[in-house]
Amino acid sequence: MGKPTGFLEIDRKTALKRPVSERVTDYKEIELLASPEATEAQASRCMDCGTPFCHNGCPLGNIIPEFNDAVFEQNWKYAFEILVSTNNFPEFTGRICPAPCESACVLGINKPAVAIEMIEKSIIEKAYAEGWVVPQIPAKRSGKRVAVVGSGPAGLAAASQLNKAGHLVTVYERADRVGGLLRFGIPDFKLDKSTIDRRVAVMEQEGIEFITNTAIGQDIKLAKLQQEFDAVVLTTGSTTPRLIQAKGNDAIGIFPAMEFLSQQNKRVSGIDVVKNHKGENYSYGDILATGKHVVVIGGGDTGSDCVGTSNRHKAKSITQIEVMPKPPVDRAENTPWPNWPNMLRTSTSHEEGAERLWSISLQEFVKNEKGELKALVIGDISMKNVNGKLEQEISNVREIPCDLALIAAGFLHTDHLNMIEELKNQGGSLDERGNIAADGTYKTLVDKVFTAGDARRGQSLVVWAISEGREAARQVDLSLMGKTNLPGKAISSFDL
Repeated sequence: MGKPTGFLEIDRKTALKRPVSERVTDYKEIELLASPEATEAQASRCMDCGTPFCHNGCPLGNIIPEFNDAVFEQNWKYAFEILVSTNNFPEFTGRICPAPCESACVLGINKPAVAIEMIEKSIIEKAYAEGWVVPQIPAKRSGKRVAVVGSGPAGLAAASQLNKAGHLVTVYERADRVGGLLRFGIPDFKLDKSTIDRRVAVMEQEGIEFITNTAIGQDIKLAKLQQEFDAVVLTTGSTTPRLIQAKGNDAIGIFPAMEFLSQQNKRVSGIDVVKNHKGENYSYGDILATGKHVVVIGGGDTGSDCVGTSNRHKAKSITQIEVMPKPPVDRAENTPWPNWPNMLRTSTSHEEGAERLWSISLQEFVKNEKGELKALVIGDISMKNVNGKLEQEISNVREIPCDLALIAAGFLHTDHLNMIEELKNQGGSLDERGNIAADGTYKTLVDKVFTAGDARRGQSLVVWAISEGREAARQVDLSLMGKTNLPGKAISSFDL
């Protein structure tokens, strides 16, 4: 333990953010990189607990007290080595993870938690700056070939681990660039895409092959991969949006949130948002919030990202509605430490301006004579006791202006397209939620085929996707070689 009294003497401070007036004019990252001195000060707040619950809170089981202590001692390279022993991509989690480790921090019982996420980002950026992030090329190849379908965080983690085990890995991506949700879902102001390019370049030098513009099941049959590879790992994410079944939902001007966010990421990267790589028109056309009354339906992170993007588009007004009641400002009693707390969260996008409405029922999408969206009919939800039973009551029904509705109500399951139909025809199956069914070893019912990430577990966190990819890689290696040296899954409080 570096500084026994650090948590008593030093207050929690997170990374500085660019001023709102400046950042809403561009798509550069909002959070600034903390100085080494500020990071070392925050690391000194770690108490080196006898039972570090931050380990349990992290799906990856990051060895947090140890890398905090190394940072405090200014042994940054050792901190980097500790961090990457459990996390393939701290540059991603250090930017976009909701940090369940901080919610489980023992210091958080009665004081603000250690700023673990900021420390993690500082370590990996220091490592890149110092040249410590170098290709880890296996000394010996196994002769086995593995195909990974999907290049999101789960696919990238699986590919990285399988390559470390000595297998020859090929990653297939249906889009024209690698990254999945990281590339075409997370806004640039939270995750600059050069961060992805930097990591992919290292992975290519390590021997991993990336093939883009290739949809498995359409451009290449799954059966062909099964013939050419010793194992196939499906990491296609959870990409089917949950839509709103309300009157008038066929109005022009209603879009899934991810289409809106994906298009803006493409604009920033100079990619055509109207036509795909084959020259085919996208069904949604060009989606812009400029000069419009925008209503974001859904109060989660995706909805927040829509708010931030709409602010940068210079929307006329932005309203975010949520069906659930407004959470308490502080941790709710029903989610005590070390659980992930039910509490009000104000994102950087909310800081930039938006009206947030809670306990809202969407009654109708209102169309004009041309079939275009012009308003929403909403009502307030309250619970009424009727004969001893709680029943929902809608009151204060009113109309609010809206000519762009962005549905951020989550995702149902992975795309049930050609690849899934081919999988099912071979005896594979889906679970009750529509995800790809697999056993405890991440193996599907189809020979050679494994699955991981949101495609297997459903919509979740980036940190969980990385954890899933790592564990699936371990099971593939064990299946191919009869033994494995890849580390096993850490026990998390999510599993208890």
